[in-house]
Amino acid sequence: MRLPKTVAALIEVFEKLPGIGPRTAARLTYFLVNQPDSLAKQLAAAAASLKTGTKLCGVCKNIGATNPCEICNDSGRDRAKICVVEEPQGLLAIENSQAFKGLYHVLHGRIAPTAGLGPDDIYLKELVARIKSGKFKEVVLATNADTEGETTAMYISKLLAATGVKLTRIAQGIPTGGDIEYADELTLRRALEGRRKY
Repeated sequence: MRLPKTVAALIEVFEKLPGIGPRTAARLTYFLVNQPDSLAKQLAAAAASLKTGTKLCGVCKNIGATNPCEICNDSGRDRAKICVVEEPQGLLAIENSQAFKGLYHVLHGRIAPTAGLGPDDIYLKELVARIKSGKFKEVVLATNADTEGETTAMYISKLLAATGVKLTRIAQGIPTGGDIEYADELTLRRALEGRRKY
């Protein structure tokens, strides 16, 4: 059976999203077909405004509505601590735990040689420049607890070893192979409170 072009086109778009396979893409598409027009219009408007309504923070590389972002502009933050995360979702998860009140640096990836990603493919140079130019006393390494996350954390620790800044790693309250963004607030709180010297 041939699908209508509009249905096939939306399925194809959904399949490009991470974690969405052909069946889920089809399920989402047919769900939208059966919903009121207002939901499809709302989805299209939200997707269209996403690029124009967000900015990459020039300081921490978080995605926000302003540059610098809301966190970097917050004078109530502990400016002696900086938490390094792989993706903006990791920052959001840690913020939701309310266990960390310092600044952040978002790498937008991790060192993953098997995927062809090296240190130059993420915001590592910018992190080193921030640490060297700032008055940071502690860098919290909050990369994911998998092989690539550990590799990235080790690489960062070597880069920052000569700076004299205290390096800590979040405790392993997050399961090995798990992503920070999927951890619940209590697990994240315990992981941050139980961080150790790296």
